[in-house]
Amino acid sequence: MTGLDIAAPILEVDPFSTAVLQNPYPFHEVLRETGAVVWLPAYGIFGVGRYADVRSILMDWRTFCSSAGVGLTNFRKETPWREPSVVVEADPPLHTRTRAVLTRILAPRELRKLEEVFEREAEHLVEYLLRVGEFDGIAELAEPFLVKVFSDAMGLQKEGRREHLLSYSNIGFNAFGPRNALFNDAIAGSARAVDWIMANCSRALLEPYGFGAQIYASVDTGELTEREAFLMVRGFLTAGMDTTIAGLGSALLCLARDPAQWEMLRQEPSLAQSAFEEALRVEAPIQTLFRTITRDVEIAGVMLPEGEKVLLSLGAGNRDPRKWQDPTRYDLTRRSGSHVGFGAGIHGCVGQIIARMESNAVLGALARRVRHISLAGEPEFRLNNTLRGLSRLPLRLRAA
Repeated sequence: MTGLDIAAPILEVDPFSTAVLQNPYPFHEVLRETGAVVWLPAYGIFGVGRYADVRSILMDWRTFCSSAGVGLTNFRKETPWREPSVVVEADPPLHTRTRAVLTRILAPRELRKLEEVFEREAEHLVEYLLRVGEFDGIAELAEPFLVKVFSDAMGLQKEGRREHLLSYSNIGFNAFGPRNALFNDAIAGSARAVDWIMANCSRALLEPYGFGAQIYASVDTGELTEREAFLMVRGFLTAGMDTTIAGLGSALLCLARDPAQWEMLRQEPSLAQSAFEEALRVEAPIQTLFRTITRDVEIAGVMLPEGEKVLLSLGAGNRDPRKWQDPTRYDLTRRSGSHVGFGAGIHGCVGQIIARMESNAVLGALARRVRHISLAGEPEFRLNNTLRGLSRLPLRLRAA
């Protein structure tokens, strides 16, 4: 920003460097402790990492809008890599209308019909993995479970689900960051995945019983246009699984590392949701989101000018000692429901109820059937500009 008088402390760190993405915790601490608002000259943006400020900004959509993009790219100045979402990258009144459709389709009373399906699939998979003994908790548990139950609920065709859904989602989350090697590598050779997604967002290829068909039914009632319905289905296919895969993987890692927490869950399987929520807090799947400032606004004595981007570090906020006692510790007894792992405000994750149901099914099945869970090798995190999740999680199970 040429000619701007920056009153915020300057933090000479690239939040999208390989070093930070591999181990974000030192950056989180520096971000929080340098100031309520900092200036990140690597990208000419403001940064916020304290829980109270992150949450406050997420709640104030009028001052900090999403319609100019929830990634680094400013849609008012730059061209997005694909047509913007009509839910995530929209503000009222468009967001109000599109969100209302999803809220109705994803109402708890409607989703309860899927609970038995999720639990049955989880029981079958855990039973199989117990016979295997050692396996990869990502490639052989989290990914296949989520791909199957999510795709079935959406009404997707079976051919190509896992390959193309995960590939396309990898592009989408990398696109929220800079146009660096991670983004370029994700998009290179992705034509087949993009084509598959575009085809499977169409009404003609969606099974009549799924969420996708229900979204298109809103076209017939006049609530949505045909294009809006297409973009809403595409949004589901972009972000409907990877965040839950990452959160479930983190929960499995935390439980495998801490026998006391695992025993607590085993004795009380109803703590499955707490196990998932605490994993989302300790290891936020979506590490960063962006907002664009719509009017000059002051935070903690720092003036943030209209039109500029601000990075919100959900990962830093979720480990802020100002909010959480002993914040790095994974603790099933913690009341962690106010974490910002799902965002907050009108743009809070619309699919979070499904994510909780899916994770509860898996963690509950494990708690009922498994006596002991432990690491069978070194876990590995994959690099992504936005999403923090495991690429490999070697686990060993012993039956109860």
